[in-house]
Amino acid sequence: MSDSRILPPLSRRALLTGAAGAATLATLPRFATPAIAQAAPLRVGLMLPYTGTYAKLGQFIDDGFRLRVEQLGGKLGGRDVTFVQVDDESKPETATDNMNRLVGRDKVDVVIGTVHSGVAMAMVKVARDSGTMLIIPNAGANDATGPACAPNIFRTSFSNWQTTFPMGKVMADAGIKNVATITWKYTAGAEMIGAFSENFTKNGGKIVEDLTLPFPQVEFQALITRIAQLKPDAVFSFFAGGGAVKFVKDYAAAGLGKSIPLYGAGFLTDGTIEAQGEAANGLKTTLHYADNLDNPANVAFLKAFKAKTQKDGDIYAVQGFDAASLLEIGLGAVKGDAGARDAMIKAMAAAKIDSPRGPLSFNKAHNPIQNIYLREVRNGRNELVSIAQSAVDDPARGCRMT
Repeated sequence: MSDSRILPPLSRRALLTGAAGAATLATLPRFATPAIAQAAPLRVGLMLPYTGTYAKLGQFIDDGFRLRVEQLGGKLGGRDVTFVQVDDESKPETATDNMNRLVGRDKVDVVIGTVHSGVAMAMVKVARDSGTMLIIPNAGANDATGPACAPNIFRTSFSNWQTTFPMGKVMADAGIKNVATITWKYTAGAEMIGAFSENFTKNGGKIVEDLTLPFPQVEFQALITRIAQLKPDAVFSFFAGGGAVKFVKDYAAAGLGKSIPLYGAGFLTDGTIEAQGEAANGLKTTLHYADNLDNPANVAFLKAFKAKTQKDGDIYAVQGFDAASLLEIGLGAVKGDAGARDAMIKAMAAAKIDSPRGPLSFNKAHNPIQNIYLREVRNGRNELVSIAQSAVDDPARGCRMT
């Protein structure tokens, strides 16, 4: 494997974020793809955040992807791999330029990215316009496998709807009646809170107030004070990365945890527990992974990831790992010929992966079908409580792909 790194370019024009992918679905363009000599390395673009709030998340996705490639002998579909790495900095305003450089100048065969939903939707638009293969290893923007779905776009992560919808019923079944929600005001936050609220209210619960602050601000005190005034039965939240660390610590420091239990999307505590310390103890979240899942694939993955990085693997690493597994299935079916697009896509769409997260397959919109787990922070880990909902299939609202 070889590795090329490029810095993100300066913005040349403004960019619509989450709404960019919701335009009228266009027919995927057909390109005459020249035959690629099988000896030529496969060019894989890694467009991820390596700095900023989501830096750790991006690095773990990168590490997980590279681990799987190493396990495959440094090859995908029998071809050596060259990486072209871009730091997207979680900035939607530079996302289109970054993606265009990967596709146009660097001529990558496939792009893996990203974490931030607004950046991902810009990538989706370029992928749709150019026909470039795109695998999304984290960002959950519903539109990517909804109105903006396309044959050449797959996701090995989740939809924002998928991870939090099951928690609505879990909390209602626990006897919780009134909930305040809190998140950043951007695509991922709105969609995750919306899915939770959809199921919570359907099961008899009430949302007393939706609290937000701009991404990536972390001045939570005023909103925590508001929660104390509202006195809901519980709080449901979505934050990730450094913001999740500060929110959990601030919430605990305010003393609210004992009287107003804090719940969240799994990203609240994934990859953040060590930094959160005792403040994270007892937090319950839903996600498509738990640290102590006792299946052979997860046991083997955690051992291999630790040996490679000296760090404990998490869902971000798993999503990167599975992105490489999915790409291997597609390229393996066409013996490494990335130009055999239809056959490659057909194989990926039919893939059934024995993932560290459990059984993984894909729906008509190329979004994962997977278990969503209820977890609780114990012993410094997100430990399994139960399966909140099995084989959760995102409704892919707005997707017109056949």
